[in-house]
Amino acid sequence: MGNLPQISEAEFEVMKIVWKHAPISTNEITEKLLQTTRWSPKTIQTLIKRLVTKGALTYEKQSRVFVYTPVVKESEYIGHESNSFLKRFYDGDITAMLSAYIENDRLSETEIDTLRSLLSQQHHKGDN
Repeated sequence: MGNLPQISEAEFEVMKIVWKHAPISTNEITEKLLQTTRWSPKTIQTLIKRLVTKGALTYEKQSRVFVYTPVVKESEYIGHESNSFLKRFYDGDITAMLSAYIENDRLSETEIDTLRSLLSQQHHKGDN
């Protein structure tokens, strides 16, 4: 997908539910968000409509129920947002970003071990 829609923090919460449970009805989205937010059902419906208008969600009417599926893939959106963040705050330099996180004790030992493992796996892929 060439142009990804701008998604607000609140809209992103809706998208996370849809990505995880699609296809999913309005009532199911509302039910799940009422467990984790203080939003009214009307607010949730407004967020869903915005996401449809932006082209992030599509829907199909099944009898009297609207069922939603994502147009934007979760991995694609998160990858795009990560790249934007990296460019905006670290001039695209991932080493600078990781250094800042490590120097400010923002990474736990477990997270550092996970990164080591990922880097080691990637390094060994290059050996093939």
